[in-house]
Amino acid sequence: MDNLTPNETLIKPGRLDRQYWRDIWNYRELFYFLAWRDIKVRYKQTVIGFAWAVIRPVLTMIIFTVIFGKLAKLPSEQGVPYPVMVFAALLPWQFFSNSLTGASNSLVDNVNLISKVYMPRLIIPASKVVVNLTDFVISFFILVILMVFYKFVPSIRILILPLFLLIAFFAAYGTSLLLAALNVKYRDFKYIIPFIVQFGLYISPVGFTSNIVPGRWRLLYSLNPMVGVIDGFRWAILGGDVQLYMPGFILSMVLIAAIFTGGLFYFRHTEKTFADFI
Repeated sequence: MDNLTPNETLIKPGRLDRQYWRDIWNYRELFYFLAWRDIKVRYKQTVIGFAWAVIRPVLTMIIFTVIFGKLAKLPSEQGVPYPVMVFAALLPWQFFSNSLTGASNSLVDNVNLISKVYMPRLIIPASKVVVNLTDFVISFFILVILMVFYKFVPSIRILILPLFLLIAFFAAYGTSLLLAALNVKYRDFKYIIPFIVQFGLYISPVGFTSNIVPGRWRLLYSLNPMVGVIDGFRWAILGGDVQLYMPGFILSMVLIAAIFTGGLFYFRHTEKTFADFI
């Protein structure tokens, strides 16, 4: 039996790790507060408020439809209006890109909280990712309006959409954990991340269907994890003759699992030094 005074704490091997995961649940109220604060700040301090969550994806859809659909005359999925096809891809992409931009800077933006208060730091980037579900819901209603306008009826496969949203969450959260941890030590990532997001938009099948990629390059193209996520969203939402390229989808899922595991491991490994560098 351990002889401890009331003011002493016994630290046993592995105990802190177990306590850390319990603390994530114990600090859930702080998680709710951080998420709600970000939602209020995002919309309260803007002139047009929630309308910005509508204008941005709609303008992106129009630009992509004109450039890829009208000027480049790239094909749409069979029987699917081009704007609907583009917007179905914008749902996961905007969720991913907005989460990446916000969560990767979340630790630096909360320097006072990190340096003065104990908490599981994992909840800070997690709150940023969850906040973007608000924009996702708004964008989904825009998609519904588009479908009504074009008289497009989705198939029963749309019921599987939450599964692909969960996959998109793990892709965004895993990448955000890695970049957030790197951004604490190497502030250059603050400038690299917007480039990654911008570059990723054009190499992902958002403004076009991935079916235009030659068959011999499809698997290589799927090394971009968001290809599998976007194709999964289109498969679930558009239905009909839209097919899911399974080898590429499986590869994307493996990569997302690796990114999430690697991001979580690196974040936890470097978390104890955040207060020193930040």
